[in-house]
Amino acid sequence: MSDKKQSNEEDVQAENAPHQSNSKTEETAENQHNEVDPIAALEGEIEDLKDQNLRLYAEFENFRRRTSRERLELMESANKDTLAVLLPVLDDFDRALKNIEETQENAPILEGMRLIAQKLKETLKSKGLTEMESTVGQTFDVETMEAITQIPSPAPEMAGKVIDEVEKGYLIGDKVIRYAKVVVAKEA
Repeated sequence: MSDKKQSNEEDVQAENAPHQSNSKTEETAENQHNEVDPIAALEGEIEDLKDQNLRLYAEFENFRRRTSRERLELMESANKDTLAVLLPVLDDFDRALKNIEETQENAPILEGMRLIAQKLKETLKSKGLTEMESTVGQTFDVETMEAITQIPSPAPEMAGKVIDEVEKGYLIGDKVIRYAKVVVAKEA
């Protein structure tokens, strides 16, 4: 029995021996894997930080562009409000110049008013204000004109066209600051 027992113990040891050598190999591989794993983890962390840095940079650039654009829009809108308030003054100058009769006595006054009106127009033009072209005779356009009334057309070809311009239209850049107020001919 002792031979059998000894033989069984040798079999068990023989069976365990490959497992022991396999487990030693696995431990060595695990140790090597653990040594590489911190490096891979650090490289992954570096990549994450680079990605985060890139995203923050892009977000900051977008913020900078947006604030710059908002600042320009604010300046334009402030400019727009100021210029819009001065448009009635321009209209008054135009009406005064049309209605003053030029005589020998008031010629210097009329010339002074023309010079002041011209200087005001040039100053406003330098700030971006432009006068729309005369709309008389043009086809009515809702993008640039406001119809204040319609009258029967004096001629069939004038139907849908502007007969009279009551107030001039003005632009700042491409934006309409005031629509031209017009009288439109309708079909009779």
